[in-house]
Amino acid sequence: MDQEANVSDTPHSPHPTAGPAAGSEPRSATGPSTASQTASDTSPDTSSGPVSADTSGHDASGTGTGTGTPAASAEDAGNSAGPGATSTAPRSLAEALRAQDDAALGALLRARPDLLSPVPSDLTQLATRAGTRASVVRALERLDRFALQTAEALAVAPDPCPYEVLERLMTGEGSEPYEPSGAGAPAVTPADVRAALPHAVARLRAQALIWGDDTRLRLVRTARELLAPAASRPSPTGLGPTVAEATAGMSPGRVQEIVAAAGLPATHDPVSAVTALTGLFTDRQRMAALLEGAPAEAHQVLARLVWGPPYGEVTPNPAPPVRWLRDRGLLLPTSARTVVLPREVALHLRDGRAHRTPDPVAPPVDAVKTHRPQLVDGNAAGQALAAVATVEELLTSWEHGGPLVLRAGGLAVRDLKRAAATLDVPETTAAFWIELAYAAGLLASDGEADERYAPTPAYDEWLDLPAHDRWAALAVAWLPATRVPGLVGEQDAKARTLSAMGPDLDRSAAPEVRRRVLELLGTLPEGGAPDPEALLARLDWERPVRSGTSDLRARLARWALAEAELLGVTGRGALATQARPLLTAPPAHGFGHGHGHAGQGTAPGAGAGTGTDSALEGKALRQAVGALLAPLLPAPVDHVLLQADLTAVAPGPLERHLADTLSVLADVESKGGATVYRFTPASVRRALDAGRAASDLHAFLAEHSRTPVPQPLAYLIDDVARRHGHLRVGAASSYVRCDDDAMLGEILADKRSQGLGLRRLAPTVLAAQADPTTLLEGLRAMGFAPAAESATGDVLVARADAHRTPPRTAPVPVPEGPPVPDATLLGAAVRAIRAGDLAATAVRKEPAPTAAAAPGELPRTSPAETLATVQAAALTGTAVWIGYVNAEGAASQRVIAPVRVEGGFVTGYDHTADEVRTYPLHRITGVAELAEDHI
Repeated sequence: MDQEANVSDTPHSPHPTAGPAAGSEPRSATGPSTASQTASDTSPDTSSGPVSADTSGHDASGTGTGTGTPAASAEDAGNSAGPGATSTAPRSLAEALRAQDDAALGALLRARPDLLSPVPSDLTQLATRAGTRASVVRALERLDRFALQTAEALAVAPDPCPYEVLERLMTGEGSEPYEPSGAGAPAVTPADVRAALPHAVARLRAQALIWGDDTRLRLVRTARELLAPAASRPSPTGLGPTVAEATAGMSPGRVQEIVAAAGLPATHDPVSAVTALTGLFTDRQRMAALLEGAPAEAHQVLARLVWGPPYGEVTPNPAPPVRWLRDRGLLLPTSARTVVLPREVALHLRDGRAHRTPDPVAPPVDAVKTHRPQLVDGNAAGQALAAVATVEELLTSWEHGGPLVLRAGGLAVRDLKRAAATLDVPETTAAFWIELAYAAGLLASDGEADERYAPTPAYDEWLDLPAHDRWAALAVAWLPATRVPGLVGEQDAKARTLSAMGPDLDRSAAPEVRRRVLELLGTLPEGGAPDPEALLARLDWERPVRSGTSDLRARLARWALAEAELLGVTGRGALATQARPLLTAPPAHGFGHGHGHAGQGTAPGAGAGTGTDSALEGKALRQAVGALLAPLLPAPVDHVLLQADLTAVAPGPLERHLADTLSVLADVESKGGATVYRFTPASVRRALDAGRAASDLHAFLAEHSRTPVPQPLAYLIDDVARRHGHLRVGAASSYVRCDDDAMLGEILADKRSQGLGLRRLAPTVLAAQADPTTLLEGLRAMGFAPAAESATGDVLVARADAHRTPPRTAPVPVPEGPPVPDATLLGAAVRAIRAGDLAATAVRKEPAPTAAAAPGELPRTSPAETLATVQAAALTGTAVWIGYVNAEGAASQRVIAPVRVEGGFVTGYDHTADEVRTYPLHRITGVAELAEDHI
């Protein structure tokens, strides 16, 4: 049997007998599980030097899995690193955070805002929360590719890891350039990696993903568990378990056989045997000598596994090259049919490199095309004008009986198709315009029993704005929207089709991706358009897709580019000048959606902040964007050009009153730089039904046409007007009357009238079983021009009132995690954490052993002792440590400096709250003096 038949890669195969997850310490089969461990990143580091990867013992880089109170050992460790600590190197993550200044703590809380919900009581709680799985996963997802590669290298490194060891894992032993990470990617050398590594380490340390100085770098336990190799989860590094981990369940006799086959002397116990084998695999000279004696086919097997996945399947009777490797421990069995390449062997074959291609340099985004800025702005302005017209056309078509709302929410597929046909665009584009109008607060459901979509009162305000301000409202609403119209038509996890306006289109990453796309476009010279693939490569480097996650961000970026071009934010692929103010808005405030009711003081597209300040920011942004666009748009025209073929050409955007009247009198035939309207009998009848007389239509056309009214058009208006109203329809249930009894006879003789249930009551009157509306539509379908009349015989104007929803708020974007705190909140949070940490770590004088409070508990003293102690502190001006329970029953520890004790209250400077406060003595559970060296 040949080589290929004996070993095959199995990247995702489970291995029931495989050793523990790589990167963790080796444990016996009866050892404690991960869930039962109490060690955490708040636990002190008691080791005295670098620990090799195969050394068992306590791992101080982990953390608990809960979000509540940390274990007792974690609390003791956090408190032991208080002001009384004498060691200069941090022994826990809490102590490392305690050594940072306020600016560094503020930067951590800004980078990981989830740590502020709620504000931690002290630094020990902050460290514990920073190590929870949800928080670590969120932090890892926000790392760039090189920082993530650095964390992945630390996950397979010894713990703790000196900086020099990490550098060797990232650069390897060679000096040649690495293989490019992709087509067109720049060559990367070890020097590039060395230059970028300090910044990556600093970023990981700033986000509390690693701690310790450069001689003892530690990755938090949760990050190690997420990034380290495991049998059921391949590592991005492609490395497998260490020798110690892979041999954890192996019999001592088998371990001694491997040691002997590798040419090592026998040992007295399995631990020393594994240590000797590890020493062989990490010694480059001895390892090279061992591999020189390997068969040529064995090198091919190693080459297939070296860059991962490290697992391979073998037959019960493997080929001699595989047997040679297995006998010497270069391949170790994890089950009867599976072997793994030990991490030490793989690193030797890789020249000590953890990653095949380190990626320290962000892919450049360069302009592949450069257009004149005036050309870009002009194209974008033309598209902006078309965007405003498209939204107006969409909402005008839904003014009189819009589409029904589905029972589960959203727009039916057939209604989306109708909207696409009305706008003459693909369905995906129609979904974008519908969602944009919804995001701007111009469209909503009316909430009636027969629920339909209709324009909101804010739409009327929007129509009254100039064209440039209308576009600004749309653009400002688009950027922070979390709804993704590109998902329309796809299926969710339950195989349900996602519909436009439906409830499942929110994706919290969409605003960030849109903004980043515009920021990258803004870095190019004016008029510069990048290669979209280069831009996507840059976004992928900044937020790489981890194994097992979707490529949603890449799709969001593609949709953002397409939507920006449709909306007029970009022109010919380059960022337009009028769109650049969008980048100045603070992303933390989520501008673009107002919380006030549309039509009640909230302009369309108002900012989605949390108060008046955000609304003002949104208004200023719209004004800035609109002011830049206004000079680029053509002025509205007050005339059309009538032509003999029953068409009218609008040479530009029409004034509002002219456009409204012309849209009733004629149908739009084509759109573009010049809009073409066509006059038909149906359109003229529509104008007559709306209450216009023939003389009014003649006067209107003569006033607004730069060319004489063509004779065919005048004849058309007169002919339709002459026949209009000759037949009268009223309610009997309904009837038809006409002075020309021959015409009524013609109607009765027409087979198309059978469904109306007509019968003659008098020579000039027909009764019908259909209602008046159905009768009117039926007669018009037969080619007649009837008019509706009232009970008194007056002609009814058949113009339906425009339907509007009640006042509605625009949809609020769904945030991705907690909002980024502002400077005021950060400063207050840091002060509160510092003060709480001072109270938790203060060294107290204990009056007696029986009075000592257990760690984390409030001090307990009698009321007399409490009064005497605070009075003495007020006289001497010293600070004391108190336990306090407020009116809601919440207990806390505080350090106060009493200045006055009277009337059952103590007033003093509270170091925890950083202000002077008064506390009732009966709510103080106990008091203790601080140690003299901490007063």
